[in-house]
Amino acid sequence: GGAASHVVVPSDRVVALPEEMGEEGVLLALAATAYHVTQGKKTLQPDLIVGHGVLGRLIARIAVMLGHQPVVWEIDAERMNGAEGYTVLHPCDDEESKYHHICDASGQVSILNKLIGRLQVGGEIALAGFYDKDIQFNFPAAFMKEARLRIAAQWTPQDLKEVKQAIASGDLNLQGLITHHRRPSSIDEVY
Repeated sequence: GGAASHVVVPSDRVVALPEEMGEEGVLLALAATAYHVTQGKKTLQPDLIVGHGVLGRLIARIAVMLGHQPVVWEIDAERMNGAEGYTVLHPCDDEESKYHHICDASGQVSILNKLIGRLQVGGEIALAGFYDKDIQFNFPAAFMKEARLRIAAQWTPQDLKEVKQAIASGDLNLQGLITHHRRPSSIDEVY
């Protein structure tokens, strides 16, 4: 629909946004997807988030909103800033060795064995990134940890409703996540 002049959808698929939300309104569905990773449950909030892109930042902001202080791993120095209530580290600088809830928002299949190595016995890894290759991991290491893997899919209407409420109440901040602006006439440059 981004290139369409008109979009026809059922009315229950349309969400009214307050005008003061401005350009951050384009992040609503991604924020709902980040919320869906833990379904807003305090007990599922990640202790470690891998990736400080927009999805990783939203997952971290939601965790903070729900009273958690996660650690975020990021390997790109340009994406390490902007933490709000949580810590961003290069994985090599993280001395913690046992996490109970890990969320991967990087989409990097190759990191899974490293995450299993940092997992507490009985811990869980939520896969929230998009993986374009088959997921493979060292089964004996996962077996010894009694690791649980959970795959988080796209948001539900309930996630969207709850995120919209959190944004409206000021509990969830979407500011500072949009980094680039382009005119519609320069669409070829964007892609």
